[in-house]
Amino acid sequence: MYAIIQTGGKQYWVTPGEKLTVEKLEAKKGDDVKISALWSASGATDGAAVEAGKLPKALVVARVLRHLQSPKILVFRKRPKKAYEKMRGHRQDLTELEIKEIQLS
Repeated sequence: MYAIIQTGGKQYWVTPGEKLTVEKLEAKKGDDVKISALWSASGATDGAAVEAGKLPKALVVARVLRHLQSPKILVFRKRPKKAYEKMRGHRQDLTELEIKEIQLS
């Protein structure tokens, strides 16, 4: 079973038991978060095929493992022959999730 979710402006293909790093979520470490799935498949246990246009709705339950930051990205700007230099750095806040289950509704 898998699902496609959207969080932080990006889409992710997830399966139960998978660990995933996404943009920072406002949840505490150890909390469960529910994310609605854009699309899900392999939900039928009897092997029945899903009819076209009738995709099952699903809810993905994930546990917050930790909050972290990405590696530093350096942005350097320079204008030739003008003595202009500018150096900036950025570290994005991230959240690591573990996908617990995909609930079909």
